[in-house]
Amino acid sequence: MKYRRIAAAVVLAALAGCAVKYEEIGRLMAVQSLFSEDDITNNFSDMGAAFLTVPVSRGEGPVSELPAGSTATLPAEIDTFITDRNVTALLVLKDGQVVFEDYYQDTDANDLRISWSVAKSFLSALMGVLVDDGTIETIDAPVTQFAPSLIGSAYDGATIKDVLQMSSGVTFDEDYLKFSSDINRMGRILALGGSMDGFAEGLTETFAPAGQQWQYVSIDTHILGMVIRGATGRTIPDLLSEKIIAPLGFEAEPTYLVDGYDVAFVLGGLNITTRDYARFGQMIAQNGQWQGQEIVPADWIAASTVPSANTAPGNTGYGYQWWIPVGATLGQFMARGIYGQYIYIDQPRNVVIVLNASDRNFRFAGVNRQNEDMFRAIAESLD
Repeated sequence: MKYRRIAAAVVLAALAGCAVKYEEIGRLMAVQSLFSEDDITNNFSDMGAAFLTVPVSRGEGPVSELPAGSTATLPAEIDTFITDRNVTALLVLKDGQVVFEDYYQDTDANDLRISWSVAKSFLSALMGVLVDDGTIETIDAPVTQFAPSLIGSAYDGATIKDVLQMSSGVTFDEDYLKFSSDINRMGRILALGGSMDGFAEGLTETFAPAGQQWQYVSIDTHILGMVIRGATGRTIPDLLSEKIIAPLGFEAEPTYLVDGYDVAFVLGGLNITTRDYARFGQMIAQNGQWQGQEIVPADWIAASTVPSANTAPGNTGYGYQWWIPVGATLGQFMARGIYGQYIYIDQPRNVVIVLNASDRNFRFAGVNRQNEDMFRAIAESLD
């Protein structure tokens, strides 16, 4: 009887191992077709098949109002733009009221839409809260002060400000079209339940001293997540829920993509409804205020959303995980993610534009500028 129990335990362990391996293979296969023409739109509304996820509590409070305003007439070229850019959702707020909202390609308002790098701007807001309350005393501190496992890595010597501005100098290949690139290797590690911290700690090469040269390096944002976790001893989903999501009164519970150690994919893994992206954007447009409560300090928003990073002249500017369009005036900035995810904010006009898309041509020359021009035209049309 003893041996039978042992044998049964071995069989069950083997079956469990097979089930785990089967799940990993399934996620990897889902990742391989994540951006395929036939699947991309559906995938971007449901990332659970490709990645592990955890909920981000919306709290127990009521859903905050997002009132309807007078329906706006958008620029005449909007229909062509929606088709060309494979738009799945477009929502426009003027003075905090919804003046345009529509959904496309069989998607709807209830879809939890992947943020991609729009998530970086959420993490910037969270960093601002922690700097303001003294948890992190200064962004001039080295990242290794809070993430000592990075000692000896490519990030040894970089400050929090350096990584906020994408100026770490760390070598990282962000070519989404090359199978062997760092960004795609990272995606496979995430899908297979590997360690994002381990991936970051394993980066050893730099192309410039920290703080000297701007280059968009998505893994920099993961370093910010490591700093925040090290400074607080808490997870990013827990902190983001308490400090940002719950106070905003989201209407749907977001999710975060996570690695195999339940570490949030902070550089692009938030899944949120279009209307809740709009709530976040409106709070930022109001200098961190939401229904009489300060969510994010106004001085952090002001510092975050000016082009302080050393980007090339004539190119889109960069602040603390926020983009500043070419030709922008003070108070015009945006969160931007691959395949056409945007929160565009024009503070002087009190306009917030949320765009979700599955634009497989997002890297074509001129597309980003075309998007910026459309957002500006929409904002100006509401004057």
